[in-house]
Amino acid sequence: MKHILLIFFVLVPLLGYTQSTVSIIPFPNQLVTEDGFFSINAQTEIVADEGLEFEVKYLQSIIDNHFRIKPTVAKKLGENVILLQLSQSDMAEEAYELHITAEQISITASESTGVFYGLQSLRQILASIEENRIPAMKINDSPRFDWRGMHLDCSRHFFNPEEVKKYLDYMALYKMNTFHWHLTEDQGWRIEIKAFPKLTEIGAWRTGTMVGKYDNHEYDSIRYGGFYTQEEIKEIVAYAKERHITVVPEIEMPGHSLAALAAYPELSCTGGPFQVARKWGVFEDVYCAGNDSVFVFLETVMDEVLILFPSQYIHIGGDESPKKRWEACAKCQNRIKEEGLKDEHELQSYFIQRMEQYLNAKGRKIIGWDEILEGGLAPNAAVMSWRGTEGGIAAAREAHSVVMSPGSPCYFDHYQVKDPTNEPLAIGGYNPLDKVYAYEPIPESLSPTEGDYIMGAQGNVWTEYMKSFDHVEYMALPRMSALSEVLWTQPEFKNYKDFLHRLKYNTQILDEMGANYSKHFLSDIK
Repeated sequence: MKHILLIFFVLVPLLGYTQSTVSIIPFPNQLVTEDGFFSINAQTEIVADEGLEFEVKYLQSIIDNHFRIKPTVAKKLGENVILLQLSQSDMAEEAYELHITAEQISITASESTGVFYGLQSLRQILASIEENRIPAMKINDSPRFDWRGMHLDCSRHFFNPEEVKKYLDYMALYKMNTFHWHLTEDQGWRIEIKAFPKLTEIGAWRTGTMVGKYDNHEYDSIRYGGFYTQEEIKEIVAYAKERHITVVPEIEMPGHSLAALAAYPELSCTGGPFQVARKWGVFEDVYCAGNDSVFVFLETVMDEVLILFPSQYIHIGGDESPKKRWEACAKCQNRIKEEGLKDEHELQSYFIQRMEQYLNAKGRKIIGWDEILEGGLAPNAAVMSWRGTEGGIAAAREAHSVVMSPGSPCYFDHYQVKDPTNEPLAIGGYNPLDKVYAYEPIPESLSPTEGDYIMGAQGNVWTEYMKSFDHVEYMALPRMSALSEVLWTQPEFKNYKDFLHRLKYNTQILDEMGANYSKHFLSDIK
């Protein structure tokens, strides 16, 4: 007898199963329990279609970690088999079917992406069983949104390649598919550009760092920095690709560019000199929009970026760019006059559109923070809405693609408890786990047609106050898991109380991975 599990997981114990049976995050959109159990043992074999070599190795590592058994790979079906197969059906690229019977486990998808996601669900099921008996069930699943993102700021504080890979592993566990990698800032330029070596010789290092609360204005005098070589970036991008994660690099412009200006002051309105910023915040010196050499510089930078990152989108920032220098700059004022622009806001629009045209000609699209709406949005640009949802709503109504990432609740650098007395220092704000879980990316004010332009949402981890990767983990986890369910699972199948129970089981995997996750949620489990 089969039992359809909808949202009311309270039925599960009544059917003879424990909650651990369905302890998958994000929760599947269709799950049916069946009778029986599959047993993994020393005779278990893996049979897989061609093109799934990485998924086979991944499955072997999952089973080895959990059971201390490494299944062999067979060419034909036997009696105790885990089957990974690619279907010729019309399944969506990220969809998968996971079917567990007494005789075998099969994961079927049209692409390797779906097979990999099926493995993540299986991995979480294995972590929730006490023995090697896996309850029979059938899952047919696919995500609600295309852009399921996590961001990491490696400019305020630098995290080494192995730490970035670990971040990608957490994303993979929760079927997150887009890594927004913040690589340039006022406080550090982190990507090697061979045409401009001073970007990393000078721009990647600062003479000190703000310590403690911003209002204290205290600094240390320790030289701080680091950067990723192009070989390291290629390795990280390849690592992400194996886990079906697209890496979207962010190269900030025209603001948040002080590290670049410290290396090449001639790209500014004043000519400098400048230093890589020691403090946090917004700075008046930005790229000179009236200087053609700035565009030659940025286009050359982009030429190298495009070789390293095959992503459809390139993030160009566009946020928090003061206009004071442009107002006093003869070159910028001349540009406004020559181009028939109204003001400095339209000059920023000119800047963004000029870069967009260059990237469009290279077969790529731009995405930027919602300030790129000011002065007129570039024709093919996508918008990442961070100052609330208004920017995303405006862009969707103009038929532009949108990624929602409002500070509330998508900024994971904010505190996660009301009383932060015993918490690590953070920038402020309050985004608890339940608030993240309750988030709805499509605003009610949008029509269904307009809502289709919402590609998804993203959690942002800004690292002004995160000196160590342990701190990054603590702020990102488990809020990343809550956002993953927002972005994958249809709203009618979400249930916060049940999510907390599943999360408790799920932390066994985080423990195995050595994650320093926040445990505040445990006190909320009833």
